[in-house]
Amino acid sequence: MAWIYLLPAAVLLLGLLAVPLAATLPAGLPLMPQLFGDASLLQVSGNTLAFAGITVALELVLGVLFALLLNQPLRGQGPVRAVAILPWALPTAVMALAWRWIFNDTYGIANDLPVRLGLLSEPVAWLGRPALAFATIVVADVWKTTPFVTILLLAGLQSVPDDLHEAMRIDGAGPVRRFFWITLPMLRPAIGLAITFRLIHALGIFDLVWVLTGGGPANATKTIALYIYDQFFRYGQLAYGAALTIVAALAMFVLAGAAGALIRGRARG
Repeated sequence: MAWIYLLPAAVLLLGLLAVPLAATLPAGLPLMPQLFGDASLLQVSGNTLAFAGITVALELVLGVLFALLLNQPLRGQGPVRAVAILPWALPTAVMALAWRWIFNDTYGIANDLPVRLGLLSEPVAWLGRPALAFATIVVADVWKTTPFVTILLLAGLQSVPDDLHEAMRIDGAGPVRRFFWITLPMLRPAIGLAITFRLIHALGIFDLVWVLTGGGPANATKTIALYIYDQFFRYGQLAYGAALTIVAALAMFVLAGAAGALIRGRARG
């Protein structure tokens, strides 16, 4: 009867996602063929997949490192963990405004400090060049959401029995071998959960990119969520926006669910 505890969340998910999605079907389905000829959609889809892949990979690596560090017996462990999760607690729009100030080409610290130290001869237009602008949204997202991944993985580390590490330590196994033979395999369910949550969020990213770059320059940072927003509210293409929403939502949950299931399946195997 454990499924009863999931019922409130299932009802909420149904109301927030399934019902609106079903309401868009009549308007969106007839325009599905138009998606295949949309060159702009191809570009923003590539941007979205690249952003999700890079940020989730970096956050997993950093999350594992920070989780291992926070799992050690430290003095003042509680305050340290509270500070570590602070970036995740900050509102995304506020954080994005801060990063926009940091990367400003006129007075931002990302230019001012390197110029003062002699590392740069002149300020760099971080948000004015496609590759650099894409890098800025990656840095901002990794800084904000790595703590979330860290907390998930830290919870997974708490379930790893110390007896297994002690037994391998007695057998002469070093920390690296213990990590790959014990910690990582037992951490895979938590990693699968983190990948699922983060991919859903990264593939649907909107507020960070909207505030930091607005999707520019030259659509280099425009994601699928911003593209759908433009179709609805800038161009008034409600039916086409509905078609985009249907496809994007289904693709998002399929990709995230498949990635998480793959990791968890390997963990059970």
